[in-house]
Order: sequence, then structure tokens, then C-alpha cells
Amino acid sequence: MNELPQQLANGLILGAMYGLIAIGYTMVYGIVQLINFAHGEIFMIGGFGALTVHLMLPDGFSLAAAIPLMIIGGMICSVAVGTAAERFAYRPLRGAPRLAPLITAIGLSILLQQAVWKWYPDAKKDRSFPQFDGEPLSVLGANIQIGSLFVLVAAPICMLALGLFVNKTRSGRGMQATAQDPDTAKLMGINTDRIIVMAFAIGAAFAAIAAVGYGLHNGQVGFKMGFILGLKAFTAAVLGGIGNIYGAMLGGLVLGIAESLATGYIGDIPGMELFGGGAWKDVWAFSLLILVLLLRPQGLLGERVADRA
Repeated sequence: MNELPQQLANGLILGAMYGLIAIGYTMVYGIVQLINFAHGEIFMIGGFGALTVHLMLPDGFSLAAAIPLMIIGGMICSVAVGTAAERFAYRPLRGAPRLAPLITAIGLSILLQQAVWKWYPDAKKDRSFPQFDGEPLSVLGANIQIGSLFVLVAAPICMLALGLFVNKTRSGRGMQATAQDPDTAKLMGINTDRIIVMAFAIGAAFAAIAAVGYGLHNGQVGFKMGFILGLKAFTAAVLGGIGNIYGAMLGGLVLGIAESLATGYIGDIPGMELFGGGAWKDVWAFSLLILVLLLRPQGLLGERVADRA
């Protein structure tokens, strides 16, 4: 039990990253009913974009001052790739059978991963990401690295900003209208193409923020990092209720905490020694998804049309 605060802190950090990435999945699905399996690679590209900005800065430049620039650089890269994918890969298939855009998304995911592996300098191995110096902070019995605080602060700020945008702005209400009935929204004068691009852009921007948090927490980025993180984030989106922006963040937090607790404690249960440790964390994460879908197929919060974006 002495480890419980640390395990909860680890789960919150992991869950906040999952939630930020999951928002991109749920926003796109809420509007165009598309599961964008390339979103994990958009997250990965945001991490390399942020790293590129840091490498371009002069030696001795403060990391605290560099983080806003790294976020902007990561966002530019992620949003550019995300909106280009919508325009050239998904929009031509909007009226096609559901399987066509799904296969396209999987192919685009592989293409982006291999493009970074081939053309980004030294991307064949993980690249070091800048870290804050100093001792970990003690918070309620848990030791948290300074860099790990970034995602814990960024996640609620992003959720608050997104909630205000969706519910208080004209574009946000346009997103809700398009999610409910795109044909009627178009007849009412809403530019649904612009709304869809905006959903891709917001999801990609949040993924870039998550990528900066991932790099600061783990100290490295790699061309493979988007695959498993993308699957976990999609799991979080389904767990919370696909199409529900608040459910995406809740699903991420639940998944992160459950994964951390399972990793830390299941191996201590008599007869379960073989199933503990980090090697089994993905198994327990997806087992939780299966359990929730069996008991509550619509997810924890369900699909609330008024909140879809």
C-alpha cells in the first residue's frame, strides 16, 4: 500500500496522455464515423516536430522557454499531416463503403511510420528528448519528475478549452450540428468540409501536445511510438464512449490507472506471479476494454450527441 500513491500518479500521467490522443479519435469518429488509425503516427510526427525545434535552438537555451516553441512546432507538423490526410486520403472516400477508408487509414499509418524511419536523421533508433534537471517533486507521497507534470497540467487545460470551444463558439456548435446530421447542417449553411478539417486539426494539435508530454516523461521519441500509444488511445476512446469528448479523457484516465495498478499489484496476488510486471500491461489494458464492452457496450459515458465533436 505504500506504493499506491506512486502507482496512481503513474496512472494519471499515462492516462492523461492516452486521453489527449483519444480526443482526436473521438472527434473524427463523431463527425464522419471514421476510425483514423493513422492518428497514432500523427502523434509520433508531433513528437519529432517538437524535437526538431529543440535541435534548432542555440545551445544553452532554457528548456522551460523552449517548450512553448516545441509545442508550436509539433502542432504545425501534426496539423499539417492530419489535414493533408483528410484532404487527400479520406475526403475522396467519404461516400465509399466503410471498409475503404479503414484500410486507407491503416495504409497511411504504415506509410507515415516508414517515412519518418527512412528520412528523419537517425530515426532508426530512438532519439533523445530534452529533460528537466533536478530532483523529482514529492506530491502526496508520490515522486513525480518535473517533465511529467507537463501532461498533468496540459490535459485539464486542453479539456477546458475544448469544452468551451465546442459549447460556446459558432464553429463548435457547427461541429455539434454536423455530428448530429451532416446533410441537414449543410442545408443550413454550415460548411461541413471546413468543420471536418477543423476536427482533424484539433485532434492533431492535442496529439502533438501529448507527444511533447511523452518525450518529457520518457526522455526519448521513436518512429514506432505511435503504434501502441495509438491503439491504447483508441481503446480509451471506446472505453469512455466513442464520439464523446469527455468520455475520451475519462477513458484515458481509467485505462492509465488500471494499467498502472495491474502492473504494480497483480503479480503480488498468490498464483498470479507470472502475470505481473510491465510485460503484461497491454494484456490487462485490453482485457479491461473487453470487460467494459461486455457489461456496457456504449462505453462508460455513452455517446452523447450534444457533446460529440
